[in-house]
Amino acid sequence: MTSPEAPRTALVVGASGITGSAIVSQLLEDGGWRILALSRRAPAAHPQVEHVAADLRDADDLARALGGTGVTHVFFTAWSRQDTEAENIRVNGVMVRDLLAALSAEPVQHVALVTGLKHYLGPFEAYAAGEMPDTPFHEDEDRLDTPNFYYEQEDELFAAAERAGFTWSVHRSHTVIGHAVGNAMNMASTLAVQAALCKRLDRPFVFPGSETQWNGLTDMTDAGLLAEQMLWAATSPAGADEAFNIVNGDVFRWRWMWPRLAAHLGVEPEGFDTAPRPLEQQMAGVEGTWAEVVAEHGLVEADLSRVASWWHTDGDLGRDIEVVTDMSKSRLAGFTGYRRTLDAFTAIFDRLRAERIVP
Repeated sequence: MTSPEAPRTALVVGASGITGSAIVSQLLEDGGWRILALSRRAPAAHPQVEHVAADLRDADDLARALGGTGVTHVFFTAWSRQDTEAENIRVNGVMVRDLLAALSAEPVQHVALVTGLKHYLGPFEAYAAGEMPDTPFHEDEDRLDTPNFYYEQEDELFAAAERAGFTWSVHRSHTVIGHAVGNAMNMASTLAVQAALCKRLDRPFVFPGSETQWNGLTDMTDAGLLAEQMLWAATSPAGADEAFNIVNGDVFRWRWMWPRLAAHLGVEPEGFDTAPRPLEQQMAGVEGTWAEVVAEHGLVEADLSRVASWWHTDGDLGRDIEVVTDMSKSRLAGFTGYRRTLDAFTAIFDRLRAERIVP
């Protein structure tokens, strides 16, 4: 007689965010999981998801909330942006350490950690400022000789895995797009809101970034694909104790992508001219206009800062460097997921419209 499969309990840390919500959806689709969603605010209600309210910056609160939960798999997607990289390192490293310490008595089998391509590019303070590896980026590149909170998070993960005996995986994504209102770094909703404001103000849909980004090759990561890779790594022997890049699998130039996004959003595109035109400048003082758009179309989110992050999209599109990522490692290990980035964008735009987040 075959013994029943051992119960699996997933803890999704940062479950209301862009990546965390995608992982919750992926676990629900996969089936057979008890799902605990840890976040400061409750994610969208679902009868198969248990919300765990805990402060990631309070070790005692984590111990209280997580003791006796029987967690077997952890998907860590949260981070807290600070004013300096030194503070990023301290705060975000401690969050990983305290979370895993709170689970030290639980039957944890695998911990998956989301980081990103700043592993190769450097942190916000020293973004692309020093010597970087050649593109496309590969997982076996040496760490940069600059402080980076991603490295601190990895080191806390590695140390806890050695103590407790669980396996781990690290997932290095590039410009994640998905569906999560209130996320501070979501280019898809930012561009959808830009388009809605451009319509209202009778302006063209102006590309905000650099000439390098307009003309050069780049790639991106769909949150659903990232979730698929994390679940694969957490449940496949080939994913154990490895770091993996995760991008959609296609490459594109913004000069090709921008007019296609504009067509889907119903606005007139305008490409790079002679210098970047950042969204923080283009969209300065539009809060009142957004309130008009919300009222006219009966939208559900009046707080512009919860649906658009001008600074983050400016950072991604304003880079004066090529950013292309190699996916060979996880392909050869057995993960073959793929998204076409144009389709990922348009699917998110359609969902934002359907949920009355944008008109």
